[in-house]
Amino acid sequence: MKLSSVVDRLDEEIGTADYADLDASANGLQVGPDDGEIERVAFAVDGVRETFDRAIEANADLLVVHHGLSWGGFDRVTGRTYDRIAPLIEHDLALYVSHLPLDGHQELGNAAGVADLLGLEDRVPFGELGPEYIGQRGTAADPYAPADLRERLERNLETGGQPVQHLAFGPDEIEDVAIVTGSGIDWLDEAVDTGADALVTGEGKGKAYHEAQEAGIHVFLAGHYATETFGVRSLQDLVEEWGLETTSLEVPTGL
Repeated sequence: MKLSSVVDRLDEEIGTADYADLDASANGLQVGPDDGEIERVAFAVDGVRETFDRAIEANADLLVVHHGLSWGGFDRVTGRTYDRIAPLIEHDLALYVSHLPLDGHQELGNAAGVADLLGLEDRVPFGELGPEYIGQRGTAADPYAPADLRERLERNLETGGQPVQHLAFGPDEIEDVAIVTGSGIDWLDEAVDTGADALVTGEGKGKAYHEAQEAGIHVFLAGHYATETFGVRSLQDLVEEWGLETTSLEVPTGL
């Protein structure tokens, strides 16, 4: 299949253009010839030397990732930047990236995947960013005890053996859950304003402890990597339906 065809179909499915003015990431095809042919696609959370090398070992023609190489462009392609890009060029491995579009997609996205894991119902977009959203909010079919929600996250996420951190300042039962994966603690105020009992995200900031305590809300910090595996897995399922061979590259960081 033509690389350009796969890129166009992914862009359309994910809504890449909707985030063009909102995301520092250069979403879409970051490395690769427009007229390339691909048969095998690898999927990973991070576009880094380890996943590049493993995709090459798997004979992939295209690697699809959530975190790519370009965050506003390059001043110079030297040092570590050169070392990362070189294997892609040398082995004709194309790189496709979807950052915020894959966070916010209400069916294929990372937050949607966490919501699936928690069995949330009556879901609505959450995490406003300009005219778009990067998360999701929903209601638990049966309210969670805080310890049970934490345990469910720890048992099912690729945390690299690290515990899920829990700022336990909310009610005894958790029903309304807001989700922004990765570095989503800045949406704590929105979670409070919408009446959420808990915010599930990847990583926090020092000020979040007191903000959560003062607001009376639970915060679960389940890891940046761990909360952002769902989107690329959804894209893998989609690409398989298009008749391409795929492989998944799991590189949990514990962060």
